[in-house]
Amino acid sequence: MSQSSQQNYTQLLQDLMQQVGISSFKALSREAGVSERQVKHLRLGEVSQMRVETLFKISQVLQVSVSELLTIFGKMKGLGTGDWGLGTGNAPKVEEVLKQEYQVLLAQMEQQRETLLLEFQHSSLQILESFLVYWPTAANKAKENPQMAAVQLLPLVRPVEKLLAAWGVEAIASVGAELPYDQKLHQLIEGTAQPGEMVKVRNIGYRQGEKLLHRAKVSAISKA
Repeated sequence: MSQSSQQNYTQLLQDLMQQVGISSFKALSREAGVSERQVKHLRLGEVSQMRVETLFKISQVLQVSVSELLTIFGKMKGLGTGDWGLGTGNAPKVEEVLKQEYQVLLAQMEQQRETLLLEFQHSSLQILESFLVYWPTAANKAKENPQMAAVQLLPLVRPVEKLLAAWGVEAIASVGAELPYDQKLHQLIEGTAQPGEMVKVRNIGYRQGEKLLHRAKVSAISKA
């Protein structure tokens, strides 16, 4: 494909984007929920290499029909709706076929999501099995005997800790630990402290990989 043709396709896409207030190809990719590579296919006029659901998502963001996209970005190479085996000269019918195919794909994705969710729940319940079986009994005994040492219940909590570890969830410090104050990781709930000054952990925080889930709650250590 000549550089001139590529520029023409790019300009056509930019014109459509401008009409709906989208300023960049990256923004179009984000708004449509498609990869930047797919947007590049459109800029190159390679619509025949794009999936139907991708064209449908982009058409919704650009506020044009799929058949219009096929016409606009396929006309330079002589491509038309017939290249998808959908027939020619009947744009409304083509659009309806594309919508039906897209709805089928959405249904398949939803079914797959539900299957994955059930598998996730099943594997999590397997890890928590001993906790689910024995915790209610232990909690009931604790109510009947307030003098029972709480330390006896700690082993029952290990499955929860194991599950968190399986998810890659890590604790930020430990209760009672004294460490330098870090505003990114700690929430000061008592007293005042400057970054780097020693504080004491009251409630631990959690992070999952690079993502911070909860900051650890800390209190300032008296300087007196």
